[in-house]
Formats: sequence, structure tokens, C-alpha cells
Amino acid sequence: KNFPDYVYFCPYRRKNVISAPLPNIKEVFVPRERFQAILNAEKRDKLQELTLNFIQLISSESGVSIEDFGVHGSIALNMHSEESDIDIVVYGRSNFRKVEAAVERLVRDGVLSYVFNNRLDAARRFKGRYQNKIFMYTAVRKPGEVTSKYGEYAYAPIAPVQFRCKVKDDSDAIFRPAVYKIENYTPLNHQSELPKSMVPEAVVSMIGCYRNVARKGGEIKVSGMLEKVEKLQSGEIFYQVVVGTAESEEEYIWPI
Repeated sequence: KNFPDYVYFCPYRRKNVISAPLPNIKEVFVPRERFQAILNAEKRDKLQELTLNFIQLISSESGVSIEDFGVHGSIALNMHSEESDIDIVVYGRSNFRKVEAAVERLVRDGVLSYVFNNRLDAARRFKGRYQNKIFMYTAVRKPGEVTSKYGEYAYAPIAPVQFRCKVKDDSDAIFRPAVYKIENYTPLNHQSELPKSMVPEAVVSMIGCYRNVARKGGEIKVSGMLEKVEKLQSGEIFYQVVVGTAESEEEYIWPI
């Protein structure tokens, strides 16, 4: 209402989305660049120094290059305080898995500790404590890992569904949106019974807390919106279930 320029009707999703007009964007804070600014700074405050030490520790333990780390959140904007957390990103699918394994080893060795506030935290294991400071790490695709372009697909919501399934591929479950390739679709109510041609091949979460909550071979319980996806150039059609459509509060992915 007050900022109509920031509401954009997406013809491919057939709905309004929040989007900043390109001419209005004055600066983009890129996580890798913001970390390099900390790395090269002549003077660093306590949190910046701790963040640098933490990333150097993780880089050394995981074998992931220091160039493949970044920072986000308040420290990236230089708006942090002494109470702020350490928020880092890891560039690349394989790098993230290496960091994940390194964090697990460091927890076993007593250098770090996990912090779990709920069952999703326990499944994701993305949050912990380093020298009495909370840290969180997330994954960002490298440019070569971006495989789709805006306008390549058209999306149409069909109906809400609830089901259980098995994770067939978790390669893109660490990113946002999180994509779980699935199999063994089992409906949990009559409305969710589908003809074979409409059985979804993936679950896509727009909600960050459902990233990396299940691994390949694991089972999940899902409530979301069945969506028809059409590849515009070829006319190929497939189906997926989206969690985080804002159509219902009962949308989730729970590891079983």
C-alpha cells in the first residue's frame, strides 16, 4: 500500500511478490566481499576478530579455501554489537559438506559445541557455540551450481497435500530454496491421493528452517502446495510440492 513500487506481479508464478526495482538498489552486500573486508582491515573489533579466527579454524579443519567463506547478517552490514552472533556462509555444495563434517569433528574434540533449540536445529546441526559466542553457517551456490534462470519455468498451484516420502537426492537441500528429490510418495489423506502422472518428484522449501533437515535415504512428512511446473521452451511438465507458499500455516517438512 505505502510502497507499491516494491510489489511486482510475476507472470511466471501468477502472483505478486516483493521485489526491489533495480534502479533503487544502491549497494549489494556480498558475503564473500564483506568477509574479505574484515580479513584485510587494519583494525578489527572483538566480534570481527572472533569471526576471522572462527573461519580460519573451520577452513583449516575442513580444507575449504578461505576464499570460499563469507559473512552475512549484522556483521556484514557493519551494524553488529558485542551481543551479535557469528553468521557465515560457505560457497559451494561440496564445500558445505566438508565444513559440516569439520564442525562435527570439532564438536567431538570439544573445540565447538552444538546449540539445539528445537528438533529442526538438531536435524540441521547448523548452529553452535565457539568461545562462548553463537555461530551459524549456511550454504550459498557457486555460479556454476545455478542451473535455472528466471522465466525458464511457469508455475501453477493445484491443491494442498499431505504425505510421507523418501528422500532420493539431498544435493540441493542445503540451499534456499531447499530442494529434496523424492520417491515413495504415500498420501496421508484422501485429498492427497494423486494419479501417477501428478505424483511430485520434488519437495521445495522457501522457508529457511527446513533446509538440510533430511538426508538421502531418510523419510520425511510433508504438508504443502502441489504445484504444476512447465518448462516453457520444451513444454515439459512435472510436479513438485512447495512449502512456504503463505497459503496456509500448516506447511512443513518433518524428518521421521
